[in-house]
Amino acid sequence: MKPERILLIGAGGHAQVIADALMAMQTTGAEIEIVGFLDDDPALQGQMLMGLPILGPLAVWRQIAHDALIVAIGHNATRARLHRAFRAAGARFFTARHPQAVIAPGVSLGEGTVVMAGVVVNTGSIIGEGVILNTGCTVDHHNRIGAFAHIAPGAHLAGEVSVGEGALIGVGAAVIPQQRIGSWAVVGAGGVVVREVPPETTVVGIPARPFAAREET
Repeated sequence: MKPERILLIGAGGHAQVIADALMAMQTTGAEIEIVGFLDDDPALQGQMLMGLPILGPLAVWRQIAHDALIVAIGHNATRARLHRAFRAAGARFFTARHPQAVIAPGVSLGEGTVVMAGVVVNTGSIIGEGVILNTGCTVDHHNRIGAFAHIAPGAHLAGEVSVGEGALIGVGAAVIPQQRIGSWAVVGAGGVVVREVPPETTVVGIPARPFAAREET
């Protein structure tokens, strides 16, 4: 059986963490091959990164032999746009699970989602496509994480939390049980969510409240 060939879209820091997760999967017997990276930065093209080639710009993806892609870009809106464009063009996506993540049986992981080292996802949770579950975050029982959301390093979601499409739960943030985080909302680093966060709202602090920029005097 031939290994599944994975092509990474993007060659930034987040892409390198994904490559590391894929390499860890290889050490535990996963039959995958990391083909390399694509990136639109001309200065990167033709270089080697983590022992893997940066093969050219994103536009050449069809010319590179592969079986599946991961859109390896941390910015949620950009990742969503590219994921949708590649999907419309017929691409397949690979779901990466670091072997040091703990994922309960029956958890649903969407296509192109990445699960980093130290993550815990408990029973009954449903994770959408293109989601980032970043290093050491925890997603407790019966959560619903929308497509292209990002649960940042060290963030903790209690049971029955709903996170909307494209939302960002910042580094070290916490959400108490049964709360809803709206689509494209942002919970700032270290924030503690104790009530619903409306869509496209940024909240910060303990407890988390809507962020209002200070006016210049």
